[in-house]
Amino acid sequence: MLVTESLGAGPEGAARAAALLQAGRLVAFGTETVYGLGADATDPVAVRAVFEAKGRPVHNPLIAHVADADAAFALVVRTPAARALAASFWPGPLTMVLPKRPDCIVCAEATAGLPTLAIRVPSGPIAQALLRTVARPVAAPSANPSGRISPTTAAHVLDGLAGRIDAVLDCGPCPVGLESTVIDLSGERPRLLRAGGIAAEAIASVLAAAGLPELDHAPRASAAGPASPGMLASHYAPRLPLRLEADAVAGDEALLAFGTALPGAALTWNLSAGGDTGEAASRLFAGLRMLDEKGIQLGLRGIAAMRVPGAGLGPAIRDRLARAAAPRPGQPTGAGPAGG
Repeated sequence: MLVTESLGAGPEGAARAAALLQAGRLVAFGTETVYGLGADATDPVAVRAVFEAKGRPVHNPLIAHVADADAAFALVVRTPAARALAASFWPGPLTMVLPKRPDCIVCAEATAGLPTLAIRVPSGPIAQALLRTVARPVAAPSANPSGRISPTTAAHVLDGLAGRIDAVLDCGPCPVGLESTVIDLSGERPRLLRAGGIAAEAIASVLAAAGLPELDHAPRASAAGPASPGMLASHYAPRLPLRLEADAVAGDEALLAFGTALPGAALTWNLSAGGDTGEAASRLFAGLRMLDEKGIQLGLRGIAAMRVPGAGLGPAIRDRLARAAAPRPGQPTGAGPAGG
């Protein structure tokens, strides 16, 4: 069985992580959003190993991570919208889907054979240093078994992928705690594909200030499969059934609270007692993990999630919860009372 190395965040750990990536191995590392499972995006064998380690469908494309905008636009077409958004939000939790340049070095396995590439420039000194040392694009989906709760600490990564990957670089807890916002810029009008760590309102404001077409919030259907990660109906799922919009909770349920918690739950995790969606986003995946693990130990029948409002990062949180609650293979339907 493969032994997964745990690497510290100092220069030695970062250098070891970079050397492993350059050698075609798999290394998980933390960004401001979640931990990603990194592989050399130019190496088809390494990229295929990512899909195998995660159990991820091969039609689901990966995001390529690079150290700066210049490195990004060496791979994709720099449109006016891409230029404006990069100036405002990179480095940061924004992924742009753009047409690949003819000389793009990212392999077809990373893009699921699409003519576009999902790309971003993550923030955080450790991720930045790692990408600059590797000096090539790094494909990095979330470092967890496909469809399960995304990891926001190195311990979360090891819980799901120990023995399947070569190393995890411990970059500490992820401060944003949700995956990046994904914008499709390959068509005539910018289109929101996935709500995430940057509010859609902020993106729309930048586009408007630059005199560019307004943001479309309706994802484009494609017979070729998803245009970016995070678009599958069932994703981010705990093992316990999750019900949404709860206005009451039973004694044999766990509660994912927001604001004033509902009484009566056997176990509670409050995303934000003060009702702050930024705090709630940073605590979402850790909370789902805790409720799932302890709820199973206590023999609870499910998790009830209170309503999160639609302002700020609320849409991104609601998106993750909806996908986490979606029916998945092997799960019985009607696993709890309908929330109000």
